[in-house]
Amino acid sequence: MTLVAVLPGDGIGPEVAAEAIRVLDALGIEHAEHAFGGNAILADGTPLPDQTLEACRAADAVLLAAVGLPELEGRPVRPEQGLLGLRRELGVYANLRPASADGIDLVIVRELVGGLYFGAKGTRDDGTWFDTCEYSRPEVERIARRAFEIARERRGRLTSVDKVNVLHTSRLWRDVVSELGASEYGDVPLDHALVDSFAMTVVTAPETIDVVVTENTFGDILSDVAAAVTGGLGVAASASLGDEPPGLFEPVHGSAPQIAGQGIANPAAMLRSTALMLRHGLGRPDEAEALERAVETGLRDAPTPDLGGTATTRGMGDAVLRALEG
Repeated sequence: MTLVAVLPGDGIGPEVAAEAIRVLDALGIEHAEHAFGGNAILADGTPLPDQTLEACRAADAVLLAAVGLPELEGRPVRPEQGLLGLRRELGVYANLRPASADGIDLVIVRELVGGLYFGAKGTRDDGTWFDTCEYSRPEVERIARRAFEIARERRGRLTSVDKVNVLHTSRLWRDVVSELGASEYGDVPLDHALVDSFAMTVVTAPETIDVVVTENTFGDILSDVAAAVTGGLGVAASASLGDEPPGLFEPVHGSAPQIAGQGIANPAAMLRSTALMLRHGLGRPDEAEALERAVETGLRDAPTPDLGGTATTRGMGDAVLRALEG
């Protein structure tokens, strides 16, 4: 039996998660909801309760909606700490961020559990604050290998993005990716780019990009830029994968507390994340493709207010389900 752990989270999270759950029901996929994020802090004092973590570990895939509550901003314990902890505990080191629009079809493969976000940080006696960026050869090898494999399955072009002219870790990054390309993936054309100039390429010529591999911080920024170029964060999805299941699948948008409870949140990113889960987490590519097509239909026929339409969250979900089941 396939089991999906659903983490509705905060803000609009439960609203968009409800539409994903309707899709899971339509496809006959078992699921169970678990507390996570800000609401878990309010209830249990931690964003990642032990029982939620155990349920995620036992599941075939984890589907997360969104986390973040304004009343918890500035607190020592924050919802985002639960997200970082869950990524670490599940070992999901490869974050896939597809971005598509007319003539644009790219995937950014972001290293997810290293670099500045996970390195040593603190303050010194002289008042200096610091964050440390560290990468090891095995960490770079495993994310590069994942990116090469994805490029091989697509149009066969990989761009590795770094800042080799300034950062010491980028020198390791470029060396390892180049060596791996030469020794194991000679059939995949590889080029390298500096992050600042590549950011301009994402904005001015995204149609020239196929697959991108980069470290954590650069990937975080570039994938948001790519999302903006292809429709915005409200419709952007992501998949976070390790060497073993479960993977973690989540929309890129935040919890949007300012519209929570109004029934107008766009569920497209959540449903696209569900499609990524079907494809990369559950091995159901035909259903993933059908859902992706259905979401496109929903966006066209029942756009929510953020897209200039009048449909409710439920209304777009209805349109997607009709297309999926039709």
